[in-house]
Amino acid sequence: MHSLLSLFCFLLLLKTSAAVATDFDYDEADRKMIRNGVQAVLTCNGLFTSKRTMDQIYAQELAFLGDTKLGYANSGNYRIDATRQWIEVGGGEDGPAVSAVFRQGIGCVVMAPGMTMGDISELPELAPIQVPANLDATPWPQGDFIQPVTLSPHLSAQKLKAASDWAFDRENTEQDTVALLVVHEGQLIHERYAPGFDRHTRTRTWSTAKSIAATLIGLRVDSGALALDQPLPFGWLPDVAAWEGDPRQNITLRQALNMSSGLYPVDSFGMEYATGSGRAYWAGASSVDEMRNRGLIREPGTFFDYENYDTLLAVYALKTTFETDADYLAFPQTALLQRIGMHHTLIGTDRFGDFILSSQVYSNARDLARLGLLHLRNGIWMGETVLSKEWIDFVRSPAPASADRGHDYGGHWWLVPDDRKLEVPEVAFMAAGNRGQYVIVDPSHDLVIVRRGLDYGKQGFDPWNLLAEVLKAFAPDPAKQP
Repeated sequence: MHSLLSLFCFLLLLKTSAAVATDFDYDEADRKMIRNGVQAVLTCNGLFTSKRTMDQIYAQELAFLGDTKLGYANSGNYRIDATRQWIEVGGGEDGPAVSAVFRQGIGCVVMAPGMTMGDISELPELAPIQVPANLDATPWPQGDFIQPVTLSPHLSAQKLKAASDWAFDRENTEQDTVALLVVHEGQLIHERYAPGFDRHTRTRTWSTAKSIAATLIGLRVDSGALALDQPLPFGWLPDVAAWEGDPRQNITLRQALNMSSGLYPVDSFGMEYATGSGRAYWAGASSVDEMRNRGLIREPGTFFDYENYDTLLAVYALKTTFETDADYLAFPQTALLQRIGMHHTLIGTDRFGDFILSSQVYSNARDLARLGLLHLRNGIWMGETVLSKEWIDFVRSPAPASADRGHDYGGHWWLVPDDRKLEVPEVAFMAAGNRGQYVIVDPSHDLVIVRRGLDYGKQGFDPWNLLAEVLKAFAPDPAKQP
């Protein structure tokens, strides 16, 4: 009887312990660290990249942190050195302190917990971006001088304004539109900003950066330095014997750009701000080491899993095509940004000097419109071929693994899903990022739409609905009627 009673008590204790363990958040420490890093990076870039005030940053940039953000605009568990352009957030019960510092040509770089201002000199830095002195006098799209435009007779100014009002005057206050641009037939026909923003304001692109990454990678594929259907040209971690037999050696660049590497997921299934790229984005971990340290769980190319690290796999493949780090770091500016007038775009790195081209880019609305215009024109810019039409066709082609989702993803660009093709032109495609960053390209109407946002909460701004609203301004062209 005593033995049975003891066994019963043990099983009851085991059951109770299991219930408690189920509720225990083993990732809480990481979440606090990453939360501190998010606040540090967004505040640092808000102050020193976007030139915003602390009141504005707390009201908008940090809004999506909700009640988890530390302090207020005028005080809190954070420290700012405006001279060094450095900010540290957290410490004590709020989790490890994480700092970020603005670096020339890059934007704010996150530092690892324990690093101090004394470590700033070790961080990467680029030469200042050379913005042409006559940019304001140079006509759009190469420059920022906007010539008076007469709307096409098939466009209604009144309905275009109604579409703009639809984008800005949201019933859901969590949808915060800060900029809207419409480019038609190459001309900037509509440009609007929320209070506190203008054409110079650079904000975080979030995952719209992935489409910039794909563009840069496309330049190297066009040159023959990379191949879409060859295995990714690097080794994997951990570095074990007989690595030649590692099945990850079969993952191709195409599969990484199609978000179907088959590798273990670290940025989805509720782990976005606890593991994976969150540590590189917000806590100073190496993006290159972490993204190569995942095991294969599916046949590459067979399952769609949206992972920041799949982008960074492709970006690391890009890096391997350069002989020196200096050549790699100079490439985005010389090969793309300067050529198409994206002079206000900063591409961030981790503290090791590797581009975080899955998210860490700061740009203004006009520069993103230029990116869209390059793709609208099939890679032609001012009469010069910058990117091949074959590459544009690739990024617009549905990834095989996206079939179950409605064929809504291509090569790091989003496509019109099957269930929306009766509402908007099926040839449209877009770059998209968290908090409402959209660059919509509609070849059938010679149209580019840029919407910048600082959405928070559940968000839910629908970019295809925005395209539909803008298209209401288009009357049928009699010349194109049967």
